Amino acid sequence: MPNRSLSAILFLCLVAGALTASPSFADGVTPLDLERIKTVTSVVISPSGDQVAYTLRVPRDPFEDNGAAYVELHLATPGGDPRPYVTGKINVSDVAWNPDGSSISFLAKRGEDKVKGLYGVPLDGGEAQLLYAHEADIASYAYRPGKESEIAFIAKEKDSAESKERREQGFNQEIYEEEGRFNYVWLVDLSQESPEARKLQVSGHPSVIEWSPDGSRLAMAVAPTTLVDDSLMKRRLHIYDVNRDALVQKFQNPGKLGSFSWSPEGDELVVIASETIHDPAPGRLMLASMESGALVDLLPGLKAHVRSAHWSKGRELTYLVDQRVETYLASLTVPPKTPEIKTGDEGVPNEDGQRVLISNPGQIFTSLSSSEDGDQLALLGHSSEHPAEVFHFAKGSSPERLTQNNRWLKDVSLGKQEVVTYQARDGLELDGLLIRPLNEVPGKRYPLILMIHGGPESHFRNGWISNYAVPGQVAAAQGFAVFYPNYRASTGRGVEFSMLDHGDFAGKEFDDLVDAIDHLVNMGLVDRQKVGVTGRSYGGFASAWCATALSEHFAASVMGVGLTDQLSFFGTTDIPNEMKLVHFRLWPWDNWQFYLERSPIFHTPSARTPLLILHGKADTRVYPGQSIEIYRYLKTLGKVPVRLVLYPGEGHGTRKAAARLDSCLRLLRWMEHYLKGPGGDPPVIDLDYEALQSADQAAR
Repeated sequence: MPNRSLSAILFLCLVAGALTASPSFADGVTPLDLERIKTVTSVVISPSGDQVAYTLRVPRDPFEDNGAAYVELHLATPGGDPRPYVTGKINVSDVAWNPDGSSISFLAKRGEDKVKGLYGVPLDGGEAQLLYAHEADIASYAYRPGKESEIAFIAKEKDSAESKERREQGFNQEIYEEEGRFNYVWLVDLSQESPEARKLQVSGHPSVIEWSPDGSRLAMAVAPTTLVDDSLMKRRLHIYDVNRDALVQKFQNPGKLGSFSWSPEGDELVVIASETIHDPAPGRLMLASMESGALVDLLPGLKAHVRSAHWSKGRELTYLVDQRVETYLASLTVPPKTPEIKTGDEGVPNEDGQRVLISNPGQIFTSLSSSEDGDQLALLGHSSEHPAEVFHFAKGSSPERLTQNNRWLKDVSLGKQEVVTYQARDGLELDGLLIRPLNEVPGKRYPLILMIHGGPESHFRNGWISNYAVPGQVAAAQGFAVFYPNYRASTGRGVEFSMLDHGDFAGKEFDDLVDAIDHLVNMGLVDRQKVGVTGRSYGGFASAWCATALSEHFAASVMGVGLTDQLSFFGTTDIPNEMKLVHFRLWPWDNWQFYLERSPIFHTPSARTPLLILHGKADTRVYPGQSIEIYRYLKTLGKVPVRLVLYPGEGHGTRKAAARLDSCLRLLRWMEHYLKGPGGDPPVIDLDYEALQSADQAAR
């Protein structure tokens, strides 16, 4: 193993701006380590269940090949070594097995391709071959049961030559929100010598498709327009008869729509959906009847969120559940079809009636794929000791881990991660994840960094939780305590809990953050005077609120792509209806003053917390003006250090390796400077990338 201590020491010099560093600095995770972690992003089990195709996210070297990570195709087999299939400078997506399991297909844009097409690679190996290229990028596809050579796929129509010519002439004006190009559903027979696709007469903007078992109908998620807001709040489950080219059923699922899957008989579907239009996240396990068009909650009152579900044999469902900071895999038998069935009727399984198949605290599963008979599953799983990997599960046995893509992590010291439960000031019980400082000295108090999740319809799970935006293990290696709170309105605890912020955003939910600090101080771990906070999106909003309205509790804040002015945010975001329906519960014109008072800019005169602001210049979710506004307010007031860093070409999430590394380094240096260092004026603008690169190379 390389001399990681040297790398760690030099890194400490970099972030702290110090001339010397303690030789006892822990041999832990560095920011460059985070940018070399390989992560499994999807798993698809073969029809027979004995092999798993998976995609692997491979980061680029920020100093040599800046850009978004590559995504490769690999194959794993129980009892055998994983095999690479399509690797290198490639971005593979939408992996599937052909119906007889003899080959694997995927979407990609390779070589001289002008559009993303459908490729296939034989199971016994060989070069991937282009199976079909449409006139525009294929977004997703599905094999037609009973007609293995046919697929349905989603794609846009080709942009006309006239439109391209006009743009080249300079007529490149943009009509805001009115020029979105719709998706269409197409059918094509791949066995034809020159396949020609047929467009179905689907009304709306489809995004997901799945064939019925007999190959006669397509279930699809359809939004009325191309707007992001409509895709979030108005997607409905449509059933389309392909032979008649007609819509035959439209389910009125309330609010947000998740995944769906046909029953073996093809007369019902299991649907992951929201409970009401105000439910922040799709997490209810619902049964959709083709005959009645009704949706029935199979687990009414479940104080958890269902992530995904698959039909097994007969009437059996297998599904993954998020419950607080853990996950579990369970199954249930769907009751016989009864037109009179209602939510809560006798015979509908409740939470206590679930058959739990896997429940291993600290082992988090986030995705599943089922074999044809339902007896074997592929799972995507991670823990506090390793990022996402491939697992295989045969019912009646234990999950078997099939991949180890980051073996070097075994030689890296990690801060101890543990679940912490605490009480909010109103008595509500809350959870969070604590990463203790590496080489912690008993009885010593440490500076703390709170890392806040976005959404807020999201939550932290007790698995691998460190990345460029919330680098917990890196901070622990620098001697920080790190806490990831699941404040009220987080998911994983049912609908009622996830709605506790409604009409009270920036109220009790952010008071929960202060209550977390109090708990950690009372544990004897944290120095109350040295507390920092960071987060992105809604977590960025929290970080701005903590730096202004709650400034007395925080000595440093780093805000990423956060909203700061509720009034201007409403006028510039691409999700105004989503924010009103599942958070605000009122329009700005219903109470202008409330919107204003729940904006961090309103509280800037009280701010005493040094604030670092990070934002992508191409962000359409939270317009960069949100960051510019609070920067300008604080800069004009002149009472607190503030710095704004903008990243060209980056949106609401940071994709390119160099920008990810830079934002991580700046976050850590800001915390080091104000929680452990001299404080005062901000650290110098420049970062010494060369020193970091040299230290890393020396450690290797």
